[in-house]
Amino acid sequence: MTEITTLATGLYFPEGPLWYVDGSIILVEIARGTVTRVTLDGDVDVVAEVGGGPNGAALGPDGKIYICNNGGFVWHEVNGLTVPGLQPSDYTGGKIQRVDIHTGEVETLYDEVNGIMLRGPNDLVFDSSGGFWFTDHGKVRARQRDRGGLYYAQADGSEITEVVFPLDAPNGVGLSPDQDMLYVAETHQGRLYQWPLSGPGKIAGYFGRDHRGQLLADPEGGPLFDSLAVDGLGNICVATIGKGGITSITPDGATRHVPLDDPITTNICFGGRDMKTAFITLSGSGRLVSCPWEFAGLSLAYPKK
Repeated sequence: MTEITTLATGLYFPEGPLWYVDGSIILVEIARGTVTRVTLDGDVDVVAEVGGGPNGAALGPDGKIYICNNGGFVWHEVNGLTVPGLQPSDYTGGKIQRVDIHTGEVETLYDEVNGIMLRGPNDLVFDSSGGFWFTDHGKVRARQRDRGGLYYAQADGSEITEVVFPLDAPNGVGLSPDQDMLYVAETHQGRLYQWPLSGPGKIAGYFGRDHRGQLLADPEGGPLFDSLAVDGLGNICVATIGKGGITSITPDGATRHVPLDDPITTNICFGGRDMKTAFITLSGSGRLVSCPWEFAGLSLAYPKK
């Protein structure tokens, strides 16, 4: 991977990129509290104000954008990079939001499960049935850190289930090409776990919320794992902080690292006519970049092809 094209600069900690049907990239700016469109000509337009800390984003079955909102951070500038910190003083909780990018309308679908407040929803992925998996990363305070979890919810706001709890700061979440395996990256441990699935929202052989899953990859060097995308061969491409770049992990756990020049590389999606363009958020420096990718990305559940 040699050609890096900068599509946008000056973004306020971009995350959650998705390749939209018109060829633009929809992403969130966590530090700005917005859903933002970046055209391939480099135009940047805010399409919705969601507040808090919009994190993961995905296109749903109704054509709207679903957002994991983590509730926000205290922000710092460190060596020219924007860095998220502790839970802010105006934090009111995490939530799952639905956004109409044509009108800018924002609605909250979920802010709790079984009476327990969502803390820091981070990333989500839809399956072909119309439901979605999402992670709750939790929040960090001066002397406390929340335990995170893995959830499954319906897009119409009718049902949400806590499937696995606890996890250690779960972040990126993705599905295998056949949707028979679920992947979750844990940030602080720098590990990737997998769970076999028996159906929408169902873990095969499920025996309770503490179903830890199988460790798929635990790379040396102490990377911090962020969000992820899966390519058409089933490789799990995990944005990696510290050793900035993308760590590509095969379904049998072999890894290789693609370096990038921002140590706070947070997310990746695939797009373009042949799905062989990677769009990557370099959040510390506030950039969205693209580059050719060796393998075509996996087409997501929506829009249906």
